[in-house]
Amino acid sequence: MSQRNTGVTTQVVNAHACPVREVLDRVAGKWSVQILVAAAHGPIRFTELERGIEGISRRMLALTLRNLERDGLVTRTVHPTVPPKVEYELTPVAVELHETLLRLTDWAERNREYVAKARAAYDAEHQPELLDA
Repeated sequence: MSQRNTGVTTQVVNAHACPVREVLDRVAGKWSVQILVAAAHGPIRFTELERGIEGISRRMLALTLRNLERDGLVTRTVHPTVPPKVEYELTPVAVELHETLLRLTDWAERNREYVAKARAAYDAEHQPELLDA
């Protein structure tokens, strides 16, 4: 059935989905998830995050932290010391999100073998199609 026949305009669908997609894109990003997990046990410093998240650059860590702070998921506290001590902590909303991420991580751990087998079966069945593409 085409979208014309459903009585739902593209504008209505996009207006509703856009904010949700925007939030999910932010919190489901590779680095965002790792930062939220790393910061779940209390305040954490930038350098601790940098050392604890394999493969993240300083620039990407700073950018992702800034975006998470802008979205109200992380608070940034600057302590007046020399040199300044900066800590990041999850907001209550992010703590709630962390609980959801833990459930998702648990699901992924329990089902990763199933997904790997499904992928292998699919690839074996569709290999000629993949080569033709």
